[in-house]
Amino acid sequence: MNNALATADQRTALDSMRHALLRLHKTLLDSERLRYERQHGRIEDGYPLLNKVMNDPAFAWLRALSALIVTIDESLENSELTRTGAALLQGHIRTMLTPSETGGDFQRNYHRTLQESPAVVMAHREASTMLSSWPTDKV
Repeated sequence: MNNALATADQRTALDSMRHALLRLHKTLLDSERLRYERQHGRIEDGYPLLNKVMNDPAFAWLRALSALIVTIDESLENSELTRTGAALLQGHIRTMLTPSETGGDFQRNYHRTLQESPAVVMAHREASTMLSSWPTDKV
């Protein structure tokens, strides 16, 4: 294991990826909200929407991406983030952004949403392109 501290380039790459993941999360949330509203009726903005996002099973799969973004935030705040830690985060991001009909809850729902929403496809492409453009030694 490499205990050397993460480089400035690694931190910059993680921060950029964090912003791309936030955009992806918003796009996924918007798409899931539309899907939910087609079945159950309109959700008002503010507390009713927040309550659904936090407590309704229809939105539960998005919590994995929320948790990943929080992990990235905490890692970036940690002055002792190592190169290995940054590389592990990159691997986790890569796994999460791999849609699969047979994967975990997030991957299955992500796959479905990519089939339904051009906006999600564009946000996925942005995040995936950013992830794949990172040199191995960067993160």
